[in-house]
Formats: sequence, structure tokens, C-alpha cells
Amino acid sequence: MKKIFIVTGEPSGDKLASTVISKFKQNNPDIKYSCVGGTHLSSLGIESIFNLKDITYLGFTSVLFNIFKIKNRINKTVDEVIKFNPDILFTVDSPDFTLRVAKRVKKINNNIKTIHYVAPQVWIWREGRVKKFKKFIDHILVLFNFEKKYFDKENIPNTFVGHPLLENYNKSKIDLSSLINKDKKIISIFAGSRKSETNVLLPILCDFIKLMNKKIDDYIFIFHATDENKELIVNFIKKVSLNNTQVISDENIKSQILSNSVFAVAKSGTVSLEICNANIPSIIIYKINMINYLIMKLLVKVKFANIINIINNKEIIPELLQSECNAKEIFNSVNYLLGHPDLLKLQLENVKKTLKNIKSETHSSDKVSNILSQYL
Repeated sequence: MKKIFIVTGEPSGDKLASTVISKFKQNNPDIKYSCVGGTHLSSLGIESIFNLKDITYLGFTSVLFNIFKIKNRINKTVDEVIKFNPDILFTVDSPDFTLRVAKRVKKINNNIKTIHYVAPQVWIWREGRVKKFKKFIDHILVLFNFEKKYFDKENIPNTFVGHPLLENYNKSKIDLSSLINKDKKIISIFAGSRKSETNVLLPILCDFIKLMNKKIDDYIFIFHATDENKELIVNFIKKVSLNNTQVISDENIKSQILSNSVFAVAKSGTVSLEICNANIPSIIIYKINMINYLIMKLLVKVKFANIINIINNKEIIPELLQSECNAKEIFNSVNYLLGHPDLLKLQLENVKKTLKNIKSETHSSDKVSNILSQYL
């Protein structure tokens, strides 16, 4: 029996991997799996060798403080992969964890094919890494067409597969009337998937919601949580006695909530593309500790945090970062934009043009699934 070992490093990677494997299983039912993953891969019957929370850290200092724990998890993952002896090691995103595993596995057993999904963002920082990938990665799957040139230059096999969050699926409809008052307009809130970033952004977002509630009673604020951080968000909302909020973690419900929203406030990251694809106007927020920020400023080559802004080299979606990421600034920005429909329309028009240029003509999960099949 053919075998695949999947390695992810955070909930967003777990979600991406599950989308691909769900598709892959349809045409390849007799494959044995093991993984480092979360609830999404678990829902497919693929249990993780340890809890994903053990390796989900944000920022240079957080990684530094947990370096021995992370090294231990890398060692355990490598040992388990070698023991499992898969035909393919399928690593997804989180390169500082997943590619360290791939490098060591390839050194021990060169017969294991290594396929990495979501190319490291070498166009943002550390472009010199590309040369090293050639030694231990058999195939890299890139989300954006402009990324290909970095790997073509080093003759690393790569394929533009598109971004799965830009695909449109026909999901079953759920009656939301029991969850939401029809008289209320929805503002979707994304506080991040990592516990460390949620801890930073949650108090700021709750203070923002309080300011909005004082100003107007027309909105309900719905937090889009993961199974891993839902309890954290629910408990904090109870602690601060915040009204007019809901916390949702079910993927299908979250998708429908987003598509019925009038606006979104989101942590910078992958989820922004999902919001853009749903044609919902938004702002981006982000905050890390000052040491991490200063290190990042020294290393990063781009001016913006959001991929839409990076591609256009100008601010299409407003970004509130670091000192600007506070309740008052978020309130002022959201309130201003909601009061100017022309600006919301302009944002959506610019986003639509950008998405048209970066979308793949076929489904990302289909392309990735086909490439996995080629290596079996």
C-alpha cells in the first residue's frame, strides 16, 4: 500500500492540506496516511502524531523562548516519518518547521519524495533560501504565478497551482436565523488562528466592538474562530461582558456568515484572500511585540502586510499595524468606510481586478492532487 506523511505547522496549513487530501482521496482510496496536523485532517480520519499547538508559535522571540520544545518536535516528526517510510512527504506552509523536517528526512532516506505546498515567501524576505531547497525538495507548489521565477532560476521543479481560498465551492446552505437577528448587519471579525496572536488582538477587538456598540446598534460582530482558539475567545468575551457578539468555528457556517457580512476586520494573513474572494470589504490589522517588529523591518523587502497591497504596491485594503492597531483607530477606520459606500465599492473593484490576475484557471486542489499522484 502506498503511503503519504503530511506535515503542517499551524491551523491554516492544516486546512489547506485537508482540502487537497479530501480531493486526492476521491481518486486514490487505498492510501495510508499519517500526519502532523489539526482538526481538519483529523476530520478526514488522519490523526496527528502530536497536538499542533505544540509547534504554533508567532514571532522571533516566541520561537526563541520555545526553541528546545520545537527542536524536540522536529526530532519526533523526523523519527515518525522515517518509521512510517512514506512514498511522499507532503509538507504544507510553515517552512521554518516543515522544511526543517523535510531536509532531515531527505538526508536520512533519499527515496522519500518531498513535495512542498505553499512556497516560502522568498519575494518578501530571505531569497537566498531558494538555493538550499534544491538539495532536499523534489517539487514546490506555488500559490501565485509571480513566485515561479524564483524557483525556475535555480531549476527547482515547481508548479503554479493557484490558491485554494480563491476557489468557489457549492456548500450546503444552513439556516442562520437561529444564530443571527435579521435586523442586524454582520461584521466579521478574525482574531488569528495562533493563540499568541489571538491573545494580543482579542482585547483590542473587544474594545473596538464596545466603541461601535456605543455609536450604533445596527451591527452584530461575529468572531471566526478555529476549534483550537474558540474557547479562548468565548471565555474572554464573557470576562469583559461584551454584548452583540457570536463566536463560530464551524467552517460551513463561517463561510455563510462571511458571505452575508457587510464588512470584515481581519488579522493580516491567509484569511484576507478568503474575505476578498467573498467580495466583502475589509481592513487588515496586525500587532507583534516591538523586538519582533524591528527584526522584521530589517529583513522584509516589501512595504505592505497584505498580499493584495503587495501585488499592487499600494494600499488597496487599509492596514492598521503596530501602534495604529488599537481600538480607536480600528473604530475610526471602520466607521469612516461604512459611511462612505463609494470607498467600499472602489476597494472591491480593485480587489476583483487583482484576484482575476492571480487566480488559477483550474482548482488548486485538483492540480495538487494530480501532482501527488504523479509521485506515487
